[in-house]
Parts: sequence; C-alpha cells; structure tokens
Amino acid sequence: MSATTTLPELERTAPVRHRPALSYELFPARSDVSFERLRETITQLEATAPDHVSVTSRAGHGNLARVLELTEHVLAETSLRPLVHLTSVGSSRVQLETIIHALLDRGVRGLLALRGDQPAGHRLEEDEIPFARPLVELIRAIERERTASLAGGRVSIGVAAYPHRHPESPTTSHDTEVLVAKERAGADFAITQVFFDPAAYCHLLERSRAAGVRMPLVPGLVPATNARRLQRLAAMSGVEPPRELLHQLEIAADDTERRRIGVRFTVDLARRVLDSGAPGLHLFTFNSHADALDVLDHLDLDRWSTPSQGENR
Repeated sequence: MSATTTLPELERTAPVRHRPALSYELFPARSDVSFERLRETITQLEATAPDHVSVTSRAGHGNLARVLELTEHVLAETSLRPLVHLTSVGSSRVQLETIIHALLDRGVRGLLALRGDQPAGHRLEEDEIPFARPLVELIRAIERERTASLAGGRVSIGVAAYPHRHPESPTTSHDTEVLVAKERAGADFAITQVFFDPAAYCHLLERSRAAGVRMPLVPGLVPATNARRLQRLAAMSGVEPPRELLHQLEIAADDTERRRIGVRFTVDLARRVLDSGAPGLHLFTFNSHADALDVLDHLDLDRWSTPSQGENR
C-alpha cells in the first residue's frame, strides 16, 4: 500500500513536489521607493513556489540594514525561505559571528558562504577570513553551539561553483580542488556563476563528480534580454556572452523583440543543462520578475520531474 493512501492528510497539507529545484536571486533595495517595487517582484515570484530566494550582500556587509530589511520581509510576509549571502572579505571573524547569530535569531536557516569580490587595493586584515571554506567551517561551528535552539536542525549552506575558471585561479583543476574542500568543510550545495554555454556546465559537472563532489551543483542563469547587463556581467566575471546573441539584441526592433530573443536563448540553455542532469535552476533576476517569469512560462519544469518513490520500481 502506498504512503499516499495510508496518510491522506499529508497529501492535502504537503503535496509532494517532483520538479527540479527553483530559486531566484534578489538584491536589497537601495531606497524606500525601490523597496516597494521589490515587494511587488517578490509577490510575483512567490506565485511560482520557488524553493528559496537568495538575498545578496555587499563585501564587508556595508548594506546590512537593507539585507535585514529584505530578509525580514521575506520571513514575515511571505511563504518563501531566504538564502542570505555571507561574504568574508572586508569583515572580521567577530563581525561574521555576530551577523550569523543575528540571522539565525531571525529564523534564517539558509546561508550562501562566499569570499566576495576583493575591493581594489584591499589588504587582508589579520582577523579577516580569507575565503569561503573557513567561512563554511565557522557557520558549522556556530550551528553546533546552537543545536538546542535550532531544535537539533541543520543550517543549509550553499557555496559558489565556477563553470569557467575563476579569474584569480591558475587552473580549472584548482577550482575543482576548492569546491571539494568546501564540500568537506560542510557545504550542502553549490550555485554556479553565470555561463552561456551548456558545455561549460557539463564539464563542471564531470570534473566535480570525478573529484568526488556529491553535492548538487545548481546552474545560475541570467535571463539574457539586456545587452548592457550582459556586458557588465562579462566585465565582472570574465565570461563573455555569445557575440551573435549580443548582435541580435542590439539590432532588435524594440524591447518586445529583445525580450523574445533573450528568453528564447535562456530557455534553450536551461533545457540543455536540465537534460544534462542539472538538479534545478537559479535565476538571477536583477529585482525584475517579468523576464524570469517569461522564461518559466516557456519552460515546462515538470518535463524533468523525477518519479515518486511509489513509481520508482
């Protein structure tokens, strides 16, 4: 007899989801006016029932008040789970401990542990955590201290993965070694930096699995509808978008055609990585829901659904 026939109350209150994981990235508003617009975006994204929304933060947590504002809104006024970014660069260990405790006190149970972008001319301070792996270790240490208050639960820790070589890394093999170290330190999953070639994600998956990485590697995708945004991303990440895509966006007759071109490209990229075994999708929204929702409207995530336990025989 299947579980759904013996426990019908669970079927009513917590329907089983089999689609790939879905998440969005948001960044804190810079003003009260932009926060109101962000609230509307969150409402629209919430309707798609994502597994979480990530909340970005600046290096050194210079926008901590706005990070907390967005995090508290998500916790108090939505059904969403926040994944809050923690960056080690520019913060002392004591400051990071204080921030982690404050987030846990508010009910946050998901943290994305990142080194963060090095500001120009930055010199590492003596009490500064230099990169993500020891930050993961710090989160796990605080989790152990607070086991009782967390009801024995665990904090879910995400980290970054790089389909293309990290700009500061000597080789992709070194990137793989870093990813292995982050998983061994206690990371649960990784979200990739932006990429535009599905082969880049497939190669990341292959070399990571060969090195022993077993945590999910979730592809991070940007709806490719804005040429200037793609060029800014390229300047920051070193990952160039396809020239043909940029050309099509630049000669498009209007915004409607640009959106059609960009959504079509992103949907094709998403389909190809999901066909290759990606466990889900993480969409960088830039605080705009329209393009992300257009991508989902053209992408049938149920196509990649896994069979339920009762069907897997």
